Amino acid sequence: MRRSRFDELVAEAAAVPVDGWDFSWLDGRATEARPSWGYQRLLGSRLAAVRSALDWETGGGEVLDGCPSLPPLMIATESWPPNVTRAAARLAPRGVAVVSTSDLPFADNVFDLVSSRHPVTTPWPEIARVLRPGGTYFSQQVGPASVFELVEFFLGPQPLEARTSRHPDHAIAAATAAGLEVVDLRSESLRTEFFDIGAVVYFLRKVIWMVPGFTVEQYLPKLRDLHELIERDGPFVAHTTRFLIEAHLIE
Repeated sequence: MRRSRFDELVAEAAAVPVDGWDFSWLDGRATEARPSWGYQRLLGSRLAAVRSALDWETGGGEVLDGCPSLPPLMIATESWPPNVTRAAARLAPRGVAVVSTSDLPFADNVFDLVSSRHPVTTPWPEIARVLRPGGTYFSQQVGPASVFELVEFFLGPQPLEARTSRHPDHAIAAATAAGLEVVDLRSESLRTEFFDIGAVVYFLRKVIWMVPGFTVEQYLPKLRDLHELIERDGPFVAHTTRFLIEAHLIE
C-alpha cells in the first residue's frame, strides 16, 4: 500500500543527515527572514582588522569560511563530533586550527577577537580571560522565546523564565560583570514559515535544544496534528528572535 503524504514527508526528513550548520535542505520547504545587520559581513570586516581571533562554537565552519580574509592566528572550536569533522575539512585549507572542545582551553590574553554565531551559552568570564585588553567579543545570538510558537505546539505553554532566559538584558549584565563594555546591541523578531511537516522534523532534529529529546516516534501524534494544520491552513508561522552584541574588554 502506498504511504501517505505525511509518512513520506516524515520518513524523508528523518533520514537526511543533520550534521553541519547548513540549512539548504530546507530550501523551498521553510523560510526565515534574516537580520538586517548582516552578521557574516560584519564579522568579515572585524577579522580583516585583527592579528588573532577565535571563532567559538563554529558549527561546520560555514560562516567563518564565508569571510574573505582571516587573521594570521585563527582558531575555531566546536564540540559536536560530526561538526568538528566538517569544520576541520572546510577550514584547514585556509590555515584555521579546529579544536574539539566545549570549553576555552587557551592561555590568558591571547585573542584580539572572539566571535560566536548562535552559541548555546556564553561563558563571559572565560571570554574576558582569553581576550587581550581592548579586545572584542562579537556575536549573533538567539533571543528570547525564539520560534516558541513551534516549541509550545509540542511542549505546551512555557514558563516565564523559559520565555525570557535569552533576553539581551541578561547578556549585558553578564558581560558587564565579567569586565566587558557593551558597545553595540541590536535585536529583531523575524518571520519564519514551515511549508510542510518534513521541514519541521528536519528543523527539530537539527536544532536539538528547541524540543529536547525530540524523536519522530515520541511526537508522532503532534506531528500528525501539525501536518493536518499545515495542509488545511497553509504554512505554520513562527517568529525567530536574534540579537547582535559587541563588547570590548575594558583595558
